[in-house]
Amino acid sequence: MRPHYNRSSDDVSGLEIAGNRGKRTDWRVVGDLLPYLLAYKTRVVLAIACLIAAKFANLGIPVLLKQLIDALDVRNSVPTSLLVVPVGIIVGYGLLRFSASLFSELREALFSRVTQHAVRQIALDVFQHLHALSLRFHLGRQTGGVSRDIERGTRAIQSLVSYSLYSILPTVIEFGLVLGYFAVFYDIWFAAITLSALVIYIAFTIVVTEWRTHLRRTMNEMDSRANQKAIDSLLNFETVKYFGNEAFEASRYDENLTKYQAAAIKSQQSLAFLNLGQQAIIAVGLVLILWRATLGVTNGSMTLGDLVLVNTLMIQLYIPLNFLGVIYREIKQSLTDLDRMFTLLNADKEVADVPGAPALLIQNPQIGPEVRFENVSFHYDPKREILKDISFVMPAGTVTAVVGRSGAGKSTLARLLFRFYDIQSGRILLDHQEIKSVQQSSLRQSIGIVPQDTVLFNDTIGYNIAYGRPGASKEEIHQAANAAQMDQFIEQLPKGYDTQVGERGLKLSGGEKQRVAIARTLLKKPAMLIFDEATSALDSKTERALQEELSGLSRNRTTLIIAHRLSTIVHADQILVMDHGRIIERGTHAELIEVNGAYAQMWQMQKQQSADD
Repeated sequence: MRPHYNRSSDDVSGLEIAGNRGKRTDWRVVGDLLPYLLAYKTRVVLAIACLIAAKFANLGIPVLLKQLIDALDVRNSVPTSLLVVPVGIIVGYGLLRFSASLFSELREALFSRVTQHAVRQIALDVFQHLHALSLRFHLGRQTGGVSRDIERGTRAIQSLVSYSLYSILPTVIEFGLVLGYFAVFYDIWFAAITLSALVIYIAFTIVVTEWRTHLRRTMNEMDSRANQKAIDSLLNFETVKYFGNEAFEASRYDENLTKYQAAAIKSQQSLAFLNLGQQAIIAVGLVLILWRATLGVTNGSMTLGDLVLVNTLMIQLYIPLNFLGVIYREIKQSLTDLDRMFTLLNADKEVADVPGAPALLIQNPQIGPEVRFENVSFHYDPKREILKDISFVMPAGTVTAVVGRSGAGKSTLARLLFRFYDIQSGRILLDHQEIKSVQQSSLRQSIGIVPQDTVLFNDTIGYNIAYGRPGASKEEIHQAANAAQMDQFIEQLPKGYDTQVGERGLKLSGGEKQRVAIARTLLKKPAMLIFDEATSALDSKTERALQEELSGLSRNRTTLIIAHRLSTIVHADQILVMDHGRIIERGTHAELIEVNGAYAQMWQMQKQQSADD
């Protein structure tokens, strides 16, 4: 029987993790979108002008149709006029129809660039902002949920523009023109009935659609959760197989699909009620209008052409009204989707450059910067302090190694140097420049890291090595691969550097991935190097060969080595021994062995393990 885990944390989306989602009105969302649409002001103005022209042409069509019908009443007409008047009206009728289509197409052609620019720019801004967010956000996000929010948000822009500019605004303009025409040329009751039906229809649609909105939100939430579960499970395919939990993963996925199904059924049922009510209102309005028009024809105050005109105008008005419920719902949904994407865009960066921050200046790039940790304290969670008043100096061009048990805070030092997090107290300085005061991009450009857990892009080996310095030549890529002791391995592959590594590099072994990470770091040629257990996944022979290469490389750069195997750091200029977030010993390998403390005990233990092996 599969264990049932409390997965409440999985129900938190990336937006909620951002922690800054407040109550935002629809108008606020529209206000956020407008600057993107107004990037092409002239096109917007011309598109709206074409829209208005199309509606005037549309109103003129039934008016000319009325004149044509009245002109065909030959009882009191002169025969010559019969040949001239209808022909002119027919030609005008055709020109108006063509004009309505022409202006509509011009409107869409003009506005297409505006819409696509907005979609592209917002998507790019969100993508760049996601990369600017802190590591804390990305460690807590659900990739599937965030990707769906971006996907729905960009699609919502096109839907919102399409429905508002091509449906709602034209309908509003046409209603205004028709009501004005009825009020001027006919009985005021025609305008009153049309307006009353419109108000009742819109009020009913809004009330019912608002009631249905929570069902749509529930559907979207269940859709996102199901997608999160599916992506999370597929990304961890091997782990699922290791523990034989395929059925467990399927049950988790189906649980959310079942909830989505229930919400979708309720939504469809409420939609049927909405459509039925709308048709009832339209039917009553049409009956009352035609009744007034029929009375006018029978008492001689209106012609047969007037009856056709009124009927045609009402049909033209009510056809778009049939879709008002769908349009209103889609607009509300688009605003909700846009809100979620704009919330992503407004998520607090947490780690941000100070205004006017200068670039980091390395005094001597040939040997690297001096690194200082001054009374640094740090925690991910206030209840658990990771670093406690840490102080040490890494002289420029020297090698500093950090050792200690798991959880001592070793890898946290590397994350703080990259400024993935800001410390709670103390200072971190590179060449006497506090890293909080310089541009993050220049700081990270100056540091190269080979992480313990190497993640590769789903692309070729060549691409992943070249990622260290985009634009590097093939010769430079091959040199980096050679320095990382992987050139022979690549040459043996059928496609060589064009070999695909798979999702997160799963087609490569741990050692092969680590060598790719080393190669791309060497290609980057940073002023400072960080090796976070960089050789932990390599075999002994490859490790020794690579260690000699890294030792030679470290002589020209400030280097921080986070190590588990002490044999790899005996050459270090200083070794820091950490335990529970504090430095308990420091010195060279020989000095620490002589002290016979914690380091000496670890050394003896590892020597014994090597002898046993």
